[in-house]
Amino acid sequence: MVENAASAPPPAPPASGSALGARIASALVLVPVALASVWYGGPGIVGLAALAAAVMAWEWGRLVGRTTGLTDSLLLAGIAAISVLIGAYVAAWCGLLAAAAGIVLQHRLVGSRNAAPIWTAAGLAWIIAPCIGFVWLRADPDGGAATVFWLLAVVWAIDTAAYVAGKTIGGPKLAPRISPKKTWAGLIGGMLAAILVGLATALIVGSDRIWQIALLSGMLAIVEQIGDMAESFAKRRFGVKDSGNLIPGHGGLLDRLDGMLAVVVAVVVLSLVTGGSVLTWR
Repeated sequence: MVENAASAPPPAPPASGSALGARIASALVLVPVALASVWYGGPGIVGLAALAAAVMAWEWGRLVGRTTGLTDSLLLAGIAAISVLIGAYVAAWCGLLAAAAGIVLQHRLVGSRNAAPIWTAAGLAWIIAPCIGFVWLRADPDGGAATVFWLLAVVWAIDTAAYVAGKTIGGPKLAPRISPKKTWAGLIGGMLAAILVGLATALIVGSDRIWQIALLSGMLAIVEQIGDMAESFAKRRFGVKDSGNLIPGHGGLLDRLDGMLAVVVAVVVLSLVTGGSVLTWR
């Protein structure tokens, strides 16, 4: 049964030492895989993006009560993975069209068993589009790899600094009714860390727009937090603590990548507006 935010379970207690250890261990496994995929590009990054989209779509279906069995789960996962593959090997816009068609198809097939059709559709779109965009960014021959490495570094720096600042400084909550753990100190810490990553990246790639890239990186901390809180709002809306338990110390893959999805969308939009990688601004 769908529960409203008021009946959602109380926030979980702060992560213990063992939970922090699990977070670190998970990062030591996942980070090298992500970096290697971005470095080599090609089928590796396409396969990783398609797999990530499939897993997150499956998690989202469970989160909103959409999936009632293996067939439902495979349908959502298949729509997500196939859309990303089409976006990578045909054209990004074709992948988006495939995603739209898949979302309509799954609604027509199981509409009577779907307790939250709008949430299902919106979540699938929010997952699939950034995954297609991630592959599209990497495919840019004029700085695609550098852009994606920068994007990953910015998001990881934001998450790490926000976690540390929030734990050590604490203080006023950012949005207590949506995400009780987040603080203004965490947001500011994340922004400062992102600015430093932006400065370092601009210097490494030899950009003439050092401060613009640094400030943009800092602003992405706000975007990342919005993406994170969007999923937190959905979890509280449906009375769910985590989207899954795939990653020790983090919950589901969607819990780990919710902020990154928002950042990818923002970077894709900026790239389209500026006509190329943000790191090649002159």
